[in-house]
Amino acid sequence: MGRPYDLVIRNGCIADGTGSEVFSADIAIVDGTIAAVGPGLPPGRSEFDAAGLLVTPGFVDVHTHYDGQVTWESRMTPSSDHGVTTVVTGNCGVGFAPCRPADHDELVDLMAGVEDIPEVVMTEGLDWTWVSFAEYLDRVDAQAHDVDVAALVPHSALRVFVMGDRAVRRETATPADVAEMARLTREALAAGAIGFGTSRAIQQRSAHGEPIPTVRAAEDELRGILDAMAEVGTGVFQALSDFELYESVDAEFGMFRRLVTETGRPMSFTLNQRPDYPEGWHDLLGRTERATSDGLPIKGQVLGRPAGILLGHDLTRSPFSVCPTFAALGGLPLGQKIAQLRRPDVRENILAESIALEQRRWETVFELTDPPDYEPDPSSSSIAARATSAGVTPAEFAYDLLLQDDGQRLFLHATQNYLEGSLRACHEMLSSPSTILGLGDGGAHLGLICDASWPTTMLAHWSRDRSRGPKLELVSVVKAMTSEAADAVGLRDRGRIAPGYKADVNVIDYGRVRLRAPYVVHDLPAGGRRILQQADGYVATFVSGTMTHRDGQPTGNFPGRVVRGAQPVPAD
Repeated sequence: MGRPYDLVIRNGCIADGTGSEVFSADIAIVDGTIAAVGPGLPPGRSEFDAAGLLVTPGFVDVHTHYDGQVTWESRMTPSSDHGVTTVVTGNCGVGFAPCRPADHDELVDLMAGVEDIPEVVMTEGLDWTWVSFAEYLDRVDAQAHDVDVAALVPHSALRVFVMGDRAVRRETATPADVAEMARLTREALAAGAIGFGTSRAIQQRSAHGEPIPTVRAAEDELRGILDAMAEVGTGVFQALSDFELYESVDAEFGMFRRLVTETGRPMSFTLNQRPDYPEGWHDLLGRTERATSDGLPIKGQVLGRPAGILLGHDLTRSPFSVCPTFAALGGLPLGQKIAQLRRPDVRENILAESIALEQRRWETVFELTDPPDYEPDPSSSSIAARATSAGVTPAEFAYDLLLQDDGQRLFLHATQNYLEGSLRACHEMLSSPSTILGLGDGGAHLGLICDASWPTTMLAHWSRDRSRGPKLELVSVVKAMTSEAADAVGLRDRGRIAPGYKADVNVIDYGRVRLRAPYVVHDLPAGGRRILQQADGYVATFVSGTMTHRDGQPTGNFPGRVVRGAQPVPAD
């Protein structure tokens, strides 16, 4: 055998990340790498008994926005509380490198508006000890982490770095601009970037209401950047687009097809069922599947639950945010705000204003219970249905419910992926070989969502508990969260339980896995607010063979590192 094993995980029920059937075996780890898998392996310096427990590779979250958090915090919560061992930042073209000192405020303003991260959090948290993308990666690597961190080059930061105010005004890049962006992309790839992210979403705006710098970037600009990746022979391409809001879906998707065809770079894009384009997801999925059948590496990124926003009195939005009387209480601490909201005259005024300003579709608003239900039946569980049963208006019912638990109750307003009151569209998207899991947005939308808990939804809801439609096979769910996700972003050294692969491992009490209700904390720099969500059933998580979590609690170990570029399949 050579040297003794550092760790042996014994007798686990292994879903190895390939989609193969679960089998029982031991896993031996040496120097952060899986050394052997099989029954009856020799003893290790340390042993972990996984008898009767599910053992999987660590989960890979390809769509996060921890770009700032990775510089000021070691724990990538909430993602790392849900079995995630690798995160990818720089999505949707927003991030903090490269960046000159003169442009700090511009990128902070952009991230505040696009990703709902308070400016004061970034102003307090970011130390700006970098200019180049390489220096940014070095700064991230100097911070201890409980996950590995891979980064995309963010298009907005790149564009502002090269074009300055012309980028903010969304002017067309000159050939010289494109050449410089290409040069910087090659430089970033050499330093360890795994690709390039952009956004063409009109609804994404800075804190001052300006559209993002990349929203109308020309095809030639994108081609120049992707050509640079093709020259180097590495790098993935991630995009967010309002397909139907451009000249035509044909034109926008056609452009993406041309870019992938001409450069050979793998691409993924955001795919949701949207109320303003209700059948658009089906059209785009079909186009993506046809591209896949034509040999083009294009994938849709999908989320396996309703996409929307959380509503509450300590969040960015409440059901009554549009009411002047409620808005006037916005600057109060939560306790004082709740005391005012309990006053009969305040209640009467807000309810009267809510009728005059009624804009919310109460049939798509649901209370988040403990455990939360992410596929609730609108006919019985929506605020509209429950109000009818109680004989009151939806606004009255919502008002009184939100005051319970000292104003800590939260609602889910399901705005996407739930137009039919079920996850039928999600099931079709998740079942397609042309999609990958993503869109958790960990580190962003801090007062609006907590979708970074999606891995637990996939395990508990989709593979075990779903009753309002077909389930997904457990081994398929594990494969989607591990090898498929890792391969999609070029990290082929992880996502499988097999010799030679990175020893990122979850040990899970599968029958006990469940989400807990999300809750609000104020633990960011400058006391900034965010939403966290915990889960039951995660017995242990290992990153590079080091335990980072035990029984849902952090161990204080931080073995995570920056992943420097694409990683090859381990040699036999």
